[in-house]
Amino acid sequence: MIQIKRVYEEFRETDGYRILVDRLWPRGLSKEKAHVDEWLKDIAPTDELRKWFNHEPERYPEFKQRYEKELKEHADLLDQIRTKAAHHRVTLLYGAHDEEHNQAKVLAEVLAKKH
Repeated sequence: MIQIKRVYEEFRETDGYRILVDRLWPRGLSKEKAHVDEWLKDIAPTDELRKWFNHEPERYPEFKQRYEKELKEHADLLDQIRTKAAHHRVTLLYGAHDEEHNQAKVLAEVLAKKH
């Protein structure tokens, strides 16, 4: 099972294995408070795409399309997450304020698809 959650939300044991999927470490958050089991920077959108998107909701459809294309180059990391999720609950962590328009949501959708 894969779920998504803001990294700033309270840690819960039920989160299972927690993977940070941001390229940058969340501002103002200590490693201890974040309770991150793994930080997969490379699966996050490229700096170029992240800066272009700038968390502007009207750009989300194109961001999603571009990010899905980038993710095709990270099949190994996608498989790594799927394998972990087959045996444990996995929570993808992100720092964005917008819970509807972010890379973790796109990533979770991609992971849910059969490849």
